[in-house]
Amino acid sequence: MKLGLQLGYWGQGPIDNAPALIAAAEDVGFEAVFTAESWGSDAYTPLAWWGAATERIKLGTSVAQLSARPPTSLAMHALTLDHLSGGRHIVGLGVSGPQVVEGWYGQPFTKPLARTREYVQVVRDVLAREAPVRNAGQHYPLPYPAQAPGSSGLGKSLKPITHPLRADLPIWLGAEGPRNVAQTAEIADGWLAIFYSLRLADQYEEWLAEGFARSGARRTRDDFEVAATAQVVITDDVSAAIERYRPSTALYVGGMGAKEKNFHAELYRRMGYGDAVDEIGALFRAGKKAEAMAAVPDEMVRETMIVGTADEVRAQIKQWEAAGVSMLLVTARDTDTIRQLATLV
Repeated sequence: MKLGLQLGYWGQGPIDNAPALIAAAEDVGFEAVFTAESWGSDAYTPLAWWGAATERIKLGTSVAQLSARPPTSLAMHALTLDHLSGGRHIVGLGVSGPQVVEGWYGQPFTKPLARTREYVQVVRDVLAREAPVRNAGQHYPLPYPAQAPGSSGLGKSLKPITHPLRADLPIWLGAEGPRNVAQTAEIADGWLAIFYSLRLADQYEEWLAEGFARSGARRTRDDFEVAATAQVVITDDVSAAIERYRPSTALYVGGMGAKEKNFHAELYRRMGYGDAVDEIGALFRAGKKAEAMAAVPDEMVRETMIVGTADEVRAQIKQWEAAGVSMLLVTARDTDTIRQLATLV
């Protein structure tokens, strides 16, 4: 089991002690540090800024949103950071959800699987630098079709001026549903699993196996990373830890998506919390956030956590490793916790 430090995206402002957290993680042997984006801070600027002070730890995005930048732009970010870090970048991508894609980026959310497949292929073509990049797909056509509305007809196929440091720079995908996870196993180098649950471990492996069995799959299960975000809390007071993360569960289930489409809510339904999901969502949409939080059952919060005494946490980490998780992305916010976690793997 490897450890990754998940810094996520910012709230009202930057994470004040991020440099100290990253330094501690690198010092004790964490494999990687990750940043994210939603509709505030971006993923790449903090990663480059803070990563400049590192020497060994890998630098990943978990996740960069597809709709935030065209695939060629993402490839430019990736090859640039990979050069500056000496080959330590991990590209983590995700589609986000319709409220963000259509409400923030002003783009259609339709066909997320097809968009992801096409996006990843364009990024790989840029990094390969074997020929000017062309793409005949409907989502990211290159060059822009001469017959398309507003086209000058002067678009030209290009390949990057800068030679990428690694043509096979790893691409990991955030995925929650069965079709998305299967496609991730087929086209990517790793899976960024949010709200991982041991209860669904066998089901996850079935979805992954479907992807690995497809013709042209890049990897096998043996060389594929499963990086699961988890709240890992070392404590004698499990109830207090659950209370601390209850608001986050309520937000993702009830407030991070529409009634008609919320991938996080659908994932918790698969875990068996359908009634609770309905209640939390209804309360959240009614503006009753406190009531929505109170409606989250303890076991629903506990489902995706690793929590307990040091010995209990160590045992739970072993369970996650046996279930197929190869990296835990932890959200520690103090250096003491980071150092303590490093002793448990």
